[in-house]
Amino acid sequence: MILNRKYRITLMLGGPSAEREVSLRSGAAVAAALRMAGHDVRELDPRTENWELPAGTEVVFLALHGTYGEDGTVQRRLEELGVPYTGCDAQSSHIGFNKHLTKQRLVAAGVPTPKSIVIESSTASWPMGWNPPVVLKPVRQGSSVGLQFVERVADWSAALGEALRYDDQVLVEEKIVGRETTVGLLGEQALPIVEVRPRTGVYDYQNKYTPGMTEYLCPAPLEPEVAARIQQVATAAFQSIGGRDYGRVDVMVTAAGEPFVLEINTLPGMTETSLLPKAAAAAGISYVELCERMVRLALRHQITT
Repeated sequence: MILNRKYRITLMLGGPSAEREVSLRSGAAVAAALRMAGHDVRELDPRTENWELPAGTEVVFLALHGTYGEDGTVQRRLEELGVPYTGCDAQSSHIGFNKHLTKQRLVAAGVPTPKSIVIESSTASWPMGWNPPVVLKPVRQGSSVGLQFVERVADWSAALGEALRYDDQVLVEEKIVGRETTVGLLGEQALPIVEVRPRTGVYDYQNKYTPGMTEYLCPAPLEPEVAARIQQVATAAFQSIGGRDYGRVDVMVTAAGEPFVLEINTLPGMTETSLLPKAAAAAGISYVELCERMVRLALRHQITT
């Protein structure tokens, strides 16, 4: 699926979020791939909101992660400018980045997901009727920023305070014990499943971004019927937030083969070792072709002002 001509592409990378360094790495890999394919690529780092697109921009490739880039803000601005861009639209980006809104959509659509509540105070006591272990997640952060695992009630207060450093709302979620998987979605295709196996501990920010700390198996060694079910719930989850073009859905699978959707990522990492490119490679899609497909999908959404 190679583009039938070369385009003037503005690549947005970096930005003001806590995930800036990851975004810069994603952007560098995408820029190299698109230039290899012959496109005219200009890089734009929106560290403040006073940015302007280079003249002649035909499509924007979003390699941003975290707040501003992934929460619908930059998408709304691009829609106002009338320029097509890669990834989900403003509304689905806003929902997907907000873990509480995502949960509401998942529950309404009947997609299996761990039970959860939202807490806004650092002095909140242990939730009544709950038993450890639980997971604490800042409602509006990505890349496991601020993620806390609470194995004992005695650890609750410290973990809650740490999670609230990154947002004023924290999602408390029951911890599902099992195998951690992720499903890349590209167009109408669910890509081969990646199983994530941290060598020690849990899949937190350190294990995610430190080379050699996590083993990735793709395609994941799963029974065919279990794999099909995981891909099915991942696709349903993405549809529940109105996702388009591409994304990644994290799914925990119990020993009995029951999948539970954890999160939806509307702008997945795009370093050449990131999980979506790994899944695409397992499907026979090279990194350059993956980037070109993303641009082609974006061009279907030409915006009229």
